[in-house]
Amino acid sequence: MSTFDLIMRGGTIVSHAGEGEGDIGVRGGKIVAIGDLATASAGEVFNAAGLHILPGVIDTQVHFREPGPTHKEDLETGTRAAALGGVTGVFEMPNTNPSTTTEAAIADKLARAKGRAHVEHAFYVGATVENAEHLGELEMLPGVCGVKTFMGSSTGSLLVSDDEGLDLVLRNMKRRGAFHAEDEARLIERKGLAREGDWTSHPEVRDDIVGLKAVQRLVVAARRHGKRVHVLHISSAIEMEFLATAKDVATVETLPQFLSFEGPEVYERLKGFAQMNPPIRYAKDRAAVWSLGIDQGVVDVLGTDHAPHTREEKAQPYPKSPSGMPGVQTLVPVMLTHVRQGRLSMQRLLDLVCAGPQRVFGLEGKGRIALGYDADFTVVDLSARRTIRHEDQATRSGWTPFDGFEAEGWPMATIIRGQIVMRDGEVTTPGAGAPLRFLETLAAAG
Repeated sequence: MSTFDLIMRGGTIVSHAGEGEGDIGVRGGKIVAIGDLATASAGEVFNAAGLHILPGVIDTQVHFREPGPTHKEDLETGTRAAALGGVTGVFEMPNTNPSTTTEAAIADKLARAKGRAHVEHAFYVGATVENAEHLGELEMLPGVCGVKTFMGSSTGSLLVSDDEGLDLVLRNMKRRGAFHAEDEARLIERKGLAREGDWTSHPEVRDDIVGLKAVQRLVVAARRHGKRVHVLHISSAIEMEFLATAKDVATVETLPQFLSFEGPEVYERLKGFAQMNPPIRYAKDRAAVWSLGIDQGVVDVLGTDHAPHTREEKAQPYPKSPSGMPGVQTLVPVMLTHVRQGRLSMQRLLDLVCAGPQRVFGLEGKGRIALGYDADFTVVDLSARRTIRHEDQATRSGWTPFDGFEAEGWPMATIIRGQIVMRDGEVTTPGAGAPLRFLETLAAAG
């Protein structure tokens, strides 16, 4: 009789083979059996009857603010929100204070996460003109998911705004790099269009041409240098149209916010709590993100750009109010609701939040329910009906733009390498999150 560390029993397994009821056997943190394990025994049995077992969901864009303004968030609260939301791994951004631009800064973040992070994690190195010649070495460090470049100013001081700096960064990168693509010159030109106290002017200041100009410059430069780029948080129709012609070099991310909200309504309703960079745009843009990005496949990955600020900070009049909002805890229920309401298939969702991150970034052992892969599972109840509420958020900022959202489908457990990290709304194995591993850095090390 077979013995396992953990058996996931009687759930609906959602995998590359489709959906079907079955059991999963886990040993040593890996998936070692899939099928009927009725006669097998295990140290622990998870009764998944009535639940769907998905591969572990990965959020490839979060800002957890540590070191720096940890009154908004830190690695413990941010990864707690992730675990409660069914997210098994996160990529954290470099615009902390100080910025994550050196080997010492990466080592510091990994040390801070050890024993405090509840989910698996990797950190971006921030690109600057000053560290550009070292990016090839920095991006190969263990626990690093790649290089992040800000082409337009957002939150923090990292900025590579001109073509000369962009060339320098691309020339020195080996792995796929992530880019916040907004054109800094146009942002400066349009700053005066901000109407004090009127958040509906935010997508006018940072208009779709701000995004398009930067994306076009990036794609031209990537082709010139023969490099792979990942374009973050695309929210406009014209950018989606252009990026559909650039799949030779560019992978694309969008966010649940851009699929769920549109201006001007969201600004009138949420005011500063709807403000982010790039902005939530208009109905035509939201429609294009769905039709081109999701339905026709331009979008490769769905992240959240989880970037919390306090209520007091967000309540300041525009444009003093900071850009950014929480999202990692609401990713799964919001997107399951879109699945349940027929806007995309479950397979497409898993392509965006499981297989997509693995494919785009070369994650080792992630993204599929398959023999030999890590036993990472996001266990959900598709029949659950819950209301997302401010007071249930683990983020230190204590709010969500999805407050009052009626979710159809809910994360019931987060399992990482066979360990039950979250179950029924409680973190059950705290601080067990380890650094994610990447095929390119493992090959470089080996």
